[in-house]
Amino acid sequence: MDKIAVLIPCYNESRTIQKVVEDFKRILPEAVVYVYDNNSTDGTDEIARRAGAIVRYEYKQGKGNVIRRMFRDIDAECYIIIDGDDTYPVEAAPQMIARVFERNADMVVGDRLSSTYFTENKRAFHNFGNSLVRKSINVLFDADIKDMMTGYRAFSYLFVKSFPVLSKGFEIETEMSIHAADKNMQVENVIVDYRDRPEGSVSKLNTFSDGFRVLRTIGRMYQTYKPLNFFGMLAAVLVALSIGFMIPILIDYSRTGLVPHFPTLIVCGFAMLAAMQSFFSGLILNTLGQKNRQDFETALGTIRIHRDELLEDKNK
Repeated sequence: MDKIAVLIPCYNESRTIQKVVEDFKRILPEAVVYVYDNNSTDGTDEIARRAGAIVRYEYKQGKGNVIRRMFRDIDAECYIIIDGDDTYPVEAAPQMIARVFERNADMVVGDRLSSTYFTENKRAFHNFGNSLVRKSINVLFDADIKDMMTGYRAFSYLFVKSFPVLSKGFEIETEMSIHAADKNMQVENVIVDYRDRPEGSVSKLNTFSDGFRVLRTIGRMYQTYKPLNFFGMLAAVLVALSIGFMIPILIDYSRTGLVPHFPTLIVCGFAMLAAMQSFFSGLILNTLGQKNRQDFETALGTIRIHRDELLEDKNK
């Protein structure tokens, strides 16, 4: 079991990976640096290996798939995950690690948005998207995470081994943030400087397609983690539509004793039934969610015991 594991997911980062690995070797000589290559075609893996990293491979394309493989493979007391594009300062890593060891943080977020991100990043839609995602998740999940999309984070062993990775691509950061908020894990923010990619280094993030995936992930996870709110809002909309279309029918009936728009009356009835069904579905799923949280807390105890066993084996 490693004391500190540095995890670097990479796809065609030959221009920057050597510097990132060497910086960690200098700043955190006690850490083990892992580079997981995701089908690079520019020799990223060989450059990382020569720089002193342990190189492994994930052949299913997508950042989420790479992180799933990392979290399954590696046991460590503290994990640092960082992109291989040299946009984050390695010098912030000791402070982030200290939050895990000294303050028992489960996830430490490298917060770019409170420092230089909006001046360094030249892609306006990226700036807008980061702000939108941050505000959406903090409001919907009652969280206080300063940077939802950052690729620079530190984790405890408990977080890594209890986090079910479902996302395949860049929406993985959103999933991490929502999981931490929903499971009441201790999240801390460390402000880090951000610098744009060096010339010749190209971002793999597609502003629109990946942005839509992130927003879809937020909606899917809100439905999963906050079912009573989600289906309650749907029920409220259906009730409003049903009542809105029912009022003219009732007015006509009170005046004439007739129902001139009988099909509308039928639709109103079905809409009200659908609203009731939606509400009770949310109520049932909310109860199941509470049971899931109880099971999660029990599972944390099992993971903690396994961690202690690994530490004992390491110290023998």
